[in-house]
Amino acid sequence: MLEAGIVVPFYRHERAIAGLVAALKPLGLRCWLVDDGSGSQSAAVLNDLAANEADWLTLVRLPVNLGKGEAVMAGFAAAASAGCTHAVQIDADHQHRPSDIPRLLALAESRPDALITGIPVYDASVPKARLYGRYATHVWVWINTLSLEIRDSMCGFRVYPLTTALNVWQTSTIGRRMEFDTEIMVRMHWAGVTVLSLPTPVTYPADGVSHFKLWRDNLRISWMHTRLFFGMLRRLPVLLARRWSPR
Repeated sequence: MLEAGIVVPFYRHERAIAGLVAALKPLGLRCWLVDDGSGSQSAAVLNDLAANEADWLTLVRLPVNLGKGEAVMAGFAAAASAGCTHAVQIDADHQHRPSDIPRLLALAESRPDALITGIPVYDASVPKARLYGRYATHVWVWINTLSLEIRDSMCGFRVYPLTTALNVWQTSTIGRRMEFDTEIMVRMHWAGVTVLSLPTPVTYPADGVSHFKLWRDNLRISWMHTRLFFGMLRRLPVLLARRWSPR
């Protein structure tokens, strides 16, 4: 039987996190809120949440900002140590709907070996540059997997099988920051994990905080696509064989 928890990677989203935690509480799942070195400006908010919700929410603190990937995987390790088989990853900015978590978990229950991911359904609040920029990554992911199975690799709303995710993280070189969500999904797909998708609404709050740095993060993402491309070439016979032998 599926034993699921929730992992929330957090970095300076103190205005949104209380609302997210309030929306997660009725789901009745254990939650690990991982502070990725946010510093003193977020400490008071997080300390209050941890104290008031101690029966189901655990605050994990990284000493310095290490990147989203490190925060997610620290949460995954804590969830696995507590007996969870699966973890819901949901971003701290409250763009996703916690009410969709039961739908994701129901699909994970039917396919516990699979990685379940949301496919964003955007409203008018989405920045157009972010929307159009995603398509370049989609195309590169399809090239690097020789598959259309991954319909969206950038959504931060997922259910992971923990043993497989932790193994891929420990045995691969995966980007720690904005490239993390895409790279771990591609590498799990290479490892034979099926990726299943569900549409989920996404809203960008008017006062939302973005930590995306145009030049730095685009360079990171470009380098990620480059190393994944050469990784695909090394795996070409296996990927081609898989393409002609559907799972």
